[in-house]
Amino acid sequence: MAIKPTNRCLYKSDFKSFIESDPYSVLGRIHDAFHGQTLTTTDEAWLGEIHLLQDVLLPWKEEEADIIFEYDIPRLGKRIDGVLLLRGIIFCLEFKVGQKDALQSDVEQVMDYALDLKNFHRFSHDRIIVPVLIPTKHETSSRLFTASVYDDSIYNPLITGEAGLHEIIFEVLSHENANQLGTIKDWIISPYTPTPTIIEAARSLYENHSVEDITRHEADKVTTDATIAYILAVINRSKKKGEKSICFVTGVPGAGKTLVGLDVAVKQSYQDDGTFNEDDGAVYLSGNGPLVAVLTEALARDDYRKSKENGESKKLSDSRREVSKFIQIIHRYRDNMLAKIKNPVVDGKLEIDPDKAVKLQQSGYGEVEHVAIFDEAQRAWTHKRIADYLKRGGTYGNKLKVPNFPMSEAAFLIWSLDQREDWATIICLIGGGQEINTGEAGISEWIIALNEHFPHWNVYISNKLTEPEYAEGKVNELLEYNQNVVFSDKLHLGVSLRSFRAERLSAFVHSLLSFNSDAVDLYKDVVSHGYPIMLTRDMNKARQWLRQQARGSQQTGILISKASARFKPLAVHVLPQDEDNAVHWFLEDKTDVRSSNYLEEAATEIQVQGLEVDFSCVLWDADMRYENGEWTFWKFNGRTEWRPERNLEVQKYMLNAYRVLLTRARQGMVICVPEGNGHTTPEGFPEDSTRLPSFYDCTYRYFKSLGMEEI
Repeated sequence: MAIKPTNRCLYKSDFKSFIESDPYSVLGRIHDAFHGQTLTTTDEAWLGEIHLLQDVLLPWKEEEADIIFEYDIPRLGKRIDGVLLLRGIIFCLEFKVGQKDALQSDVEQVMDYALDLKNFHRFSHDRIIVPVLIPTKHETSSRLFTASVYDDSIYNPLITGEAGLHEIIFEVLSHENANQLGTIKDWIISPYTPTPTIIEAARSLYENHSVEDITRHEADKVTTDATIAYILAVINRSKKKGEKSICFVTGVPGAGKTLVGLDVAVKQSYQDDGTFNEDDGAVYLSGNGPLVAVLTEALARDDYRKSKENGESKKLSDSRREVSKFIQIIHRYRDNMLAKIKNPVVDGKLEIDPDKAVKLQQSGYGEVEHVAIFDEAQRAWTHKRIADYLKRGGTYGNKLKVPNFPMSEAAFLIWSLDQREDWATIICLIGGGQEINTGEAGISEWIIALNEHFPHWNVYISNKLTEPEYAEGKVNELLEYNQNVVFSDKLHLGVSLRSFRAERLSAFVHSLLSFNSDAVDLYKDVVSHGYPIMLTRDMNKARQWLRQQARGSQQTGILISKASARFKPLAVHVLPQDEDNAVHWFLEDKTDVRSSNYLEEAATEIQVQGLEVDFSCVLWDADMRYENGEWTFWKFNGRTEWRPERNLEVQKYMLNAYRVLLTRARQGMVICVPEGNGHTTPEGFPEDSTRLPSFYDCTYRYFKSLGMEEI
């Protein structure tokens, strides 16, 4: 019989029920499970696949076998068109409906799906996997069955048109002498568990790349080593005593938080003698899509380049797959856990649904890792934001709706690790005053969750977490009655004199935004240590200054807040939000027009948080204005005027956006406050009422009063 979707696919059924179902009924079930609006061409493609497979699978109608449409590979964000589980063999089907030719990119796509299953899907590790590309109008079929160069029970991709699919399946079964009857139990809810092979590859990749260049960190190695050692000691104590622990790590921008997170993820996965520690692994998670995309691509490109130099046969997709062991998007981790819960939630209590998850000996119903490192933990969602998101069915493609979700995202992530029956450790890497989106809870939500739901967890906390930019200075108050708290200066990433710039720049930016009296002295201090901060009202002068500063491969870029609106008159365009654009903006060289160095497209705080360029121009629009000793906040209506933003929470995010932008440059920056347009029409009206000089002049004069040197 057809089975209700598990949130990991759009349709699952045994062969017999599928073949006997009306094709439009099958399409309806796919629609019911799909989130979003489908195109007519998508419906036609699905219907074509249904008709084809109902005919092709007829000879095996009475066997115990399963068919799956649109299978989501857990935590990797990949979707396979179709999967057949037949006689112990896994067929991965990738359809190209109406296509005649087999393109190389399509062949690589279906092979990547097979490799992802082999490397990350526990119940596929020891199975034969057969990737099949089906350009439906293709006129020939593969006749040569060979194992892939990876030597891991994966076939080289087979190619066939719709007319040859039945014969391909039949011949594979004969070639493998596959007489084993029965499907693969619980395959669809298989846990995510990377193979030792993929972890060894990831470790080798990590150890051989220049991560310092990628993360742009300038931290004192002694400081970062002390922090890493402290975290590893907490992890070891948790393991020995069978405890649950959480560490809160703070650090100024550029202090190496990302580097610490990646180092812990790698070192925790290995014993002192270098052997893989299969039961105690860690994963680095971030909700910052551009950061994950840029880090992953930078590491993968570096590994791919070095492999070619060494004469190794390796594809870029292999390197990307290896990186994905350690670096992942937090939302996929979250959604993989959500797929395991009983839904709807009863009495506000989350419970695992044993029909949706497999219980393992060590991890129970939790994820495979004992240790989860959450970068930019202050950006975890509030209860309201995640509850609203899940109420409307927010998970793309799966229509996962949880109408009465009872927790904040921070509480749910702790709950997820708490499902482990042995021990677990969470490491939260925190940037102060860097919540930049509505619905980002800040660090308070983590502490409240620990107090209210997880009093048995040990809390190890940076002694800097009590400062005003964290939880609005209320950390001590929130932790007053928690008996499991240990403060340590080892959990704050201090910065050495060699990287004096990062610490002092952060202090100057804080004073500038807060109107502190020491801002003038801090400005002089930063500039005297070789970090120029210039001021201009002319974008062309800003571009010229950036080009004069950058030498060799040093990177320049224009930065704006996402609330900015009137930048087109300055020949500046906003970098589109797609993560691939951020990858190109950060990683392409000066010969590629997509590179930040062309100074045509500006990145927002969303795209640059956690990353840096060498020299930046912060283009200051009329969204945040200095007026009478305070900041005023404005939102453009998209047409004719700026309107006051009076929501205090939104104001905080807008202020933090500029805090992020002002701390992204590694070696120097110029702030451009435009002059606006003071011209009038012949009738005496403003030529551009959205860019009046009064919107900008006071901000410019404030910066000038701090002693900023003007270009």
